Amino acid sequence: MRHRRRTWIPGLLLISPSLILLAVFVYGLIGWTVNLSLQDRHNARPAKGYVGLDNYTKLFTSDINDRFVHSLKNLVVFTLVFMVGTIVLGLIWALLLERRAKAEGFWRTIYLFPMAVSFVASGVVWRWLMNTGQGDSAGGINAIFHGLGLSFLESPWWTDPDWGMAAMAVPAIWQLSGYVMALFLAGFRGIPEELREAAVVDGATTFQLYRQVLFPQLTPTILSALIITGHMSMKMFDLIMSVSGAQWLTEVPAVYVWQTLLTRDYAKAAAISVFLLLIVAVVVVPYLIHVNRSEKRS
Repeated sequence: MRHRRRTWIPGLLLISPSLILLAVFVYGLIGWTVNLSLQDRHNARPAKGYVGLDNYTKLFTSDINDRFVHSLKNLVVFTLVFMVGTIVLGLIWALLLERRAKAEGFWRTIYLFPMAVSFVASGVVWRWLMNTGQGDSAGGINAIFHGLGLSFLESPWWTDPDWGMAAMAVPAIWQLSGYVMALFLAGFRGIPEELREAAVVDGATTFQLYRQVLFPQLTPTILSALIITGHMSMKMFDLIMSVSGAQWLTEVPAVYVWQTLLTRDYAKAAAISVFLLLIVAVVVVPYLIHVNRSEKRS
């Protein structure tokens, strides 16, 4: 017993600084936020007491103009378009590189370059590219369409009340498709070469090879890509603020939290934050459990 204690004590001492920081600045702050969301603190004054779940129910019942529900709908549209766009583009790029394309290193760098750009910087550029002006006052992409005589393709982009959030996902797709491409490419390269050779020997065509042999092997990669892109879209703030600013048309819960904090409604902002955390947990925790069980089986 003493020997076992001596073996784990040095390891515990080694990671103790990280555990302390994690406990204080992650779980400690989460606990503080949850506690604040249960209080009656809607201004800079100290809280009068606890109100239970009232701050959460008011988000859906007495929120002005159903603002929180509106931000959730925007988030759903943004998330769906963002996830589908990144998965499709990332898979297409990975397929092109997986076929041993010439100058693979160059193209891989081109695809991954947007990841090196901050969301704020890319948002500023995309704000100009998605200029809402049309006709003679067009700018950005609309100016290109206008100059080519393709005025029918000009768009109001993120200012469109029906699909503005879908357009807002375009910059995010451009920036993170390369990351998803890297995930798929790693998945392709991790498939044993023997599987490909056996399929070819059995007379499988290229389509059958990918459809029946390679794609099924990418299931864990696809799941990882969905989880990563999904949770990134839920906390999207800087890109949206850089493109449109604080606008009703493009407001998502993360932006709503920021604006609520500016009015010093701390309890309401905390309730929105905890609600977002729960949404992310519902998505991420089952994935972590699945990965943990898979590792134990292997």
